[in-house]
Amino acid sequence: MNNTLQSPQTGSRSLTPNSLKNRDNLLDLRFRQLVNNRQWEQLPAAVQRRFSKRLDAGDTAVYTGITTTVRTSTAGKFLAWITRLIGGPLPYALSTGTAATVTVTEDPISGGQIWTRVYARTHQFPQVIHSIKRFQGATGLEEYIGYGIGMALKVHCSVDGIRFHSDHYFIQLGKRRLRLPRWLSPGKVLVSHLDRDAGQFLFVLQVEHPWLGELIYQEARFADLLPENGHR
Repeated sequence: MNNTLQSPQTGSRSLTPNSLKNRDNLLDLRFRQLVNNRQWEQLPAAVQRRFSKRLDAGDTAVYTGITTTVRTSTAGKFLAWITRLIGGPLPYALSTGTAATVTVTEDPISGGQIWTRVYARTHQFPQVIHSIKRFQGATGLEEYIGYGIGMALKVHCSVDGIRFHSDHYFIQLGKRRLRLPRWLSPGKVLVSHLDRDAGQFLFVLQVEHPWLGELIYQEARFADLLPENGHR
């Protein structure tokens, strides 16, 4: 399969060139505020733009790509399938060379962003993964998957991209939040967004357990919603 990506289609709302130009002048500083200036300035300019793109309530940014690598251990397959009971937050689709889509939608209710990832599967329906990135909690950022379950994240920036490290897991019961002990957690999660020039980036998901080693590893290559200069 040809892995050259074509420019994706527009998001959920139709944006005119003038509205795009005005939007480029407004920055979303929520991710930037999670790291110091030195770290942020290390990031490639394209990564800075992606993580400071201003979206109005209900607006959606769309990135399309190709899943290039997926591997899971036996324990990883079990974890991915058992977590389907709480919405299926981990990839169990093992197809490679197939279409992948990420959409980011501004959520006015949580004040965060809804991330939806769709992975095509050979001869089967695609797998759809939903989560909300909320700018709150002990680390300032958490990934909420529903059913009261979430993961606090720490952010690290470098010259090749931005990385999100799991810090701890929690269960929300009404107004109470219970932090899961480490021995009950599925292990460390690392999500990387690595710049690949020409408006493309690599998404990498890694789940590693302290006793069982690597459980899940996934890579997908995506293209920007718009050309690198931000205008049509």
